[in-house]
Amino acid sequence: MSSASVVVLDYGSGNLRSAERALAQAGADVAVTSDGDAAMAADGLVVPGVGAFAACMAGLRSVSGPQLIGRRLAAGRPVLGICVGMQVLFETGLEHGVRTEGCGQWPGVVERLIAPVLPHMGWSTVDVPEGSALFKGVENERFYFVHSYAVRRWELPDPDAGSGVAPPQLSWADHGERFLAAVENGPLAATQFHPEKSGDAGAAVLANWVRAL
Repeated sequence: MSSASVVVLDYGSGNLRSAERALAQAGADVAVTSDGDAAMAADGLVVPGVGAFAACMAGLRSVSGPQLIGRRLAAGRPVLGICVGMQVLFETGLEHGVRTEGCGQWPGVVERLIAPVLPHMGWSTVDVPEGSALFKGVENERFYFVHSYAVRRWELPDPDAGSGVAPPQLSWADHGERFLAAVENGPLAATQFHPEKSGDAGAAVLANWVRAL
C-alpha cells in the first residue's frame, strides 16, 4: 500500500522543514512546494504558519492559498492548519488594532489572549472531545504552544438535528483564559499547538491525520 501524499504549502511562512520531517515520520510522502497543481493533487494539504496573521495572509494570497484551500474543501479533500495556519482559516485577525481578512472557512476572530504572561510558550494539556479522531490515543497528553493570539469563542452554529452533518469537534486549552486548541470539521482540521514540536503526542496526532487520508 503506497504512502499518502502530503504537500506542505510553502508561502514564505517558515518552519516548513520541521513539519516536513514530522509528517514523513508519520508515514506520509511529503513535498514542500507552492505549486498549486501539486497542492490540489495531494491526498492532504498542510498549511503551517508562524509570526503575524497579516503577514501570513499576505504570503498565502501570493500563492493563491485561500483559493487552493477553498477548492480542496469543496471537493472534500483534507486540509490541516498548524498554529497561525489554523488562525488564518478564520474570518478575521485582529492584531495591534489592525483587522485583517482571513480565509473565512470559519466565522470568528483571532485576537490577543488576556493572560499575565505572553506569549503562551510551553506545554499545556488540551480538553479533547469524546470520539476525537485527531487525538485518538493521546487524549490526556500535553502539547507545545507558542502564541499570543487565538480564537476565544467558537461562532459556527451546530448543524440542525437530522441534517446528517456531524457538528465540529472542538478542543480547548487554557492560558489566562480558554481558547481553541484544535478543530476537527470534516475535511478541515487545525491545531493551535505545534504537533511537529510536541514529541510523541504530536507525532501521534500527525499519524492519526495521515492515516485518515
